[in-house]
Amino acid sequence: MTKRLETMIDQGTGRIPADIVLKGGRFFDLVTGELVASDIAISGDRIVGTCADYQGVEEIDISGKIVVPGFIDTHLHIESSLVTPHEFDRCVLPYGVTTVICDPHEIANVIGEDGIRFFLDSALKTIMDIRVQLSSCVPATHLETAGADLPIEKLLPFRGHPKVIGLAEFMNFPGVIHKDPVCLAKLEAFQGGHIDGHAPLLSGTNLNGYLSAGIRTEHECTTAGEALEKIRKGMHILVREGSVSKDLHALLPIITERLSPYLALCTDDRNPLDIAEQGHLDYMIRTAIANGVEPLAVYRAASISAARAFGLRDRGLVAPGWRADLVVIDSLESCKAEMVFAAGRRVTDALFATRKPVAPVGLDSVKARPVQAMHFGVPVAEGETPVIGVMPGKIITEHRRYRLPVKGNQTDLDLANDIIKVAVIERHGKNGNHANGFVQGFGLKKGAIASTVGHDSHNICVVGVNEDDMALAANRLGEIKGGFVVVEDGKVTGEIPLPVAGLMSLEPYESVRDTLHHLRKAAYALGTTLEEPFLQVAFLPLPVIPHLKISDKGMVDVDRFMLIG
Repeated sequence: MTKRLETMIDQGTGRIPADIVLKGGRFFDLVTGELVASDIAISGDRIVGTCADYQGVEEIDISGKIVVPGFIDTHLHIESSLVTPHEFDRCVLPYGVTTVICDPHEIANVIGEDGIRFFLDSALKTIMDIRVQLSSCVPATHLETAGADLPIEKLLPFRGHPKVIGLAEFMNFPGVIHKDPVCLAKLEAFQGGHIDGHAPLLSGTNLNGYLSAGIRTEHECTTAGEALEKIRKGMHILVREGSVSKDLHALLPIITERLSPYLALCTDDRNPLDIAEQGHLDYMIRTAIANGVEPLAVYRAASISAARAFGLRDRGLVAPGWRADLVVIDSLESCKAEMVFAAGRRVTDALFATRKPVAPVGLDSVKARPVQAMHFGVPVAEGETPVIGVMPGKIITEHRRYRLPVKGNQTDLDLANDIIKVAVIERHGKNGNHANGFVQGFGLKKGAIASTVGHDSHNICVVGVNEDDMALAANRLGEIKGGFVVVEDGKVTGEIPLPVAGLMSLEPYESVRDTLHHLRKAAYALGTTLEEPFLQVAFLPLPVIPHLKISDKGMVDVDRFMLIG
């Protein structure tokens, strides 16, 4: 290391040529807010020179371009990209995202420690820097059957891994407030380290109690008022814009130069089709600027503020001694990445080819019992029937009630009011539970959509108009080892296999992107009006408010809960 340090010093002082020099451009100084005309000298994985003229072994002309620090996605589930970490790396890094902080919560809820180990092994091989937060809520709730259980004893062996930052989003905020022993054991083990939060709509003294457990970050704010209260109480707010949860526009008022040290950006859940059509964090940056946000505020949130929030002290500025994670863009407003450097390496197809593969896991995780149309019946109940109300662009749903029509001795759907059937089918091979209900807001006029991506326990979720189509869709998922299926009039019209724990494809991200395009067309043919129908299906089975009852037969009493992401 001493020799390497000597080389960096010599290259930084200009005594010898730097490994790489970017010449002719300007860099965005996130301290002063200035665009500074300067060469940028790189030695190995580190920036060693700015604000001077340098010679390099390799010199790259970036005249007319701007250099900004690499972007940091501070909270996401790579599984929701529907591709493996290696393919996510190849998909997202060219957009300038050089660091991601992921929670393998989804795969952990299916296959437990093997899923976390798969992510950590992958993180050691990828070009982008993937950091892992250890999943804190497996299972996420006692209200649904998960595939695994991760008490603190199973998390501790991973705590010292070089890619682990801390404890992932602590979703069970009622458990924290009411001092549940299982929650307290996990929180106690990570005191002094980073603990990520997840407390939608929590405020007042209950929020104070939650934060007293050492929780420091939060990505669930959906209004500026909620975010401001949490900032005042010491939280670092992660502004989220994903494929379903779209909070950026609501939080634009807080993205200011004054508050930017306490902000970061995240996607949470974003699929390759949306990335291809819109972008990733670059999309958030240009959208914020187009809506009046000062560039300095949002670029800080995308890099240096994010790095500081998670203790990554080596990155986030274009300055000597800092990690050479750099994005060359055409302008601050358009934020189009034309060249990306990850730890001093220029991102190219040849660079991705140097990575070593990691063997997939969870290839036989779908163990659901076959179902028939008769399994989707809902007995007639007196009075109004509870209905889950979908809110487009949100994973928060509403509890609605309707007097639904009756057909024989069964409660029927109501297409005139856009009310169709929804079912959750246990798929981990534990108890065969099956719960039926109704949902409003999908816009389906026929057919069915089914998924093994069903947050957070990832059982099969199926919505539909026709029970025969619902059964075909659910059973087809078992045949393809998980994924998404669209059925219309007794025929499978679209599907994507996701055999890695029923969550991720083994195909290149380009194939997943193209298949998702076809899947959307198949879903739109059923009449859905939702922009992202598949992830909306995936978030339907997500109960977090206590008091939901599940009978011995697995029937859900939807009269007593809301679905909140």
